Amino acid sequence: MQTFVHHVELAAPLFVLVLVGYVLMRGFAWPQAMSDHLSRFVFSVALPAMLFRLMSDLSQLPPVDARLLLAFFGGCLIVFVLGRLLAWKLFALDGVGQSVFALGGVFSNNVLLGLPLAKIALGDAAVPSVALVLVFNALILWTLLTVSIEWAQHGSFSLQGFAQTARGVLTNPIVAAILAGTLFGLTGVPLPALVAQPLAMVGQAAAPMALVALGMGLAEYGVRDGWRISVAMTLMKLVVQPLVVWLLARLIGLPPMETRVVVLLASLAVGVNVYLMSRQFNTLEAPVASSLVLSTALAALTTPLALALTGA
Repeated sequence: MQTFVHHVELAAPLFVLVLVGYVLMRGFAWPQAMSDHLSRFVFSVALPAMLFRLMSDLSQLPPVDARLLLAFFGGCLIVFVLGRLLAWKLFALDGVGQSVFALGGVFSNNVLLGLPLAKIALGDAAVPSVALVLVFNALILWTLLTVSIEWAQHGSFSLQGFAQTARGVLTNPIVAAILAGTLFGLTGVPLPALVAQPLAMVGQAAAPMALVALGMGLAEYGVRDGWRISVAMTLMKLVVQPLVVWLLARLIGLPPMETRVVVLLASLAVGVNVYLMSRQFNTLEAPVASSLVLSTALAALTTPLALALTGA
């Protein structure tokens, strides 16, 4: 219990920042442009600066057990299949609806919520493990969703769809910053102070700004429509996925730090990209929107609990 309370105390200020962003939009009627501009700055400048700065010092960072990818994405695959089955049996959704429901059970808010939480709860030593998951996260999960939806619609999968997904991932500022920072870090050359210090200053502001931006974004969504599906999706995301990922991590003997990182990331709230995908395919828009708000609110307790149970 003491460990759980400790993690709640660590996480509480972060979720307060999410609440601040939410209240600014809902309570003070800030224009939507404020949220859009802040989110763009966070994704395109602040978080890439932080990640590039950290990864550029690769020689000083602890090594990462790459088997964490097996634990995390293996868990995602298992939960995705389970999610499709539940969506079919419980809610009689079609193939596209099943796929979006299943994605909601595995696609975490790793960037806006995962990075700040990992740094606070586990320290900078956890960042390389988080970065490794981030590099592959969008590529693997978007490919999984693309295969699932195209198979449901056409009974086949096109390489063109995969190529578009891969191109989008590689040009993502977050992924590009991780890869560029890693490549620079492998050279062993330190960043000049004229570059390192501004990057560090922007990077220090990245986490709080990301959390405020998350809260501002959540203010767009309601919490009542399609509540049965949203509750089921939230349970899949906050309970089933971290449990499956933890079991896989134990099964393959993953080291403690990597285990804590993958469980933390698996226990996070539903990612906003799931809502964007639901809009693209015109399915489950209201339930997914509800799950974003519901899972974020509940994660304030369930994520610290997951960390406490894994001994972090």
